[in-house]
Amino acid sequence: MTVPLPPLPPTGEDDGFRPGGRSVADILDAEHRQLHELLRRLTDPGPEPAPEHGLEVLTAAMSRHLSAEEQYLLPAVRAALPDAADRIDRAIADDRALLTALKGLTDDGLDGVAERIRHHVEEAGALVAALREVASAEELIRLGNRLEIAEEAAPTRPHPGTPATPPWNRVVEPAVGVVDKVRDAVTGRPTYLADLTEPPPG
Repeated sequence: MTVPLPPLPPTGEDDGFRPGGRSVADILDAEHRQLHELLRRLTDPGPEPAPEHGLEVLTAAMSRHLSAEEQYLLPAVRAALPDAADRIDRAIADDRALLTALKGLTDDGLDGVAERIRHHVEEAGALVAALREVASAEELIRLGNRLEIAEEAAPTRPHPGTPATPPWNRVVEPAVGVVDKVRDAVTGRPTYLADLTEPPPG
């Protein structure tokens, strides 16, 4: 498979070289599990109260997650599996709708957002599984490295009007992310799953 990424650096005689890092599939599988668990705790907390700042963290986590997937996962699937173009276009449209629903999220709108997130996890999981079938381990790790970097630079608030495909989303999203992070720092807004009192397991 050829994904739209720079080539690996030369490694001399070592044909067994593998880049360091985690596979994009492993990263996204773990994030999807964490999102499912956070949703469970928010929508059906049981005897324990829902986590404080849970909605803020859910919004920030999904904003970063969708941004990184649109920058690297979806283009990689589109390049590797041309027959999946319609699925990718639907996924982008669904992402835009989810980001719109996340804007100003309150408890009253949580059920609808939760359903959209569950649908996203199912669809993105299917695309990851399809990519695993055709990509090498090295390519999946390279994608994982880029996805993690993109997530760190990504917006922490939903911006459904920003570009959703490369190259422009790789330029605009980090710039918007800087503004979001300044706002988060000024207001003390928590944005990571680890910021919760009991973060969901990875």
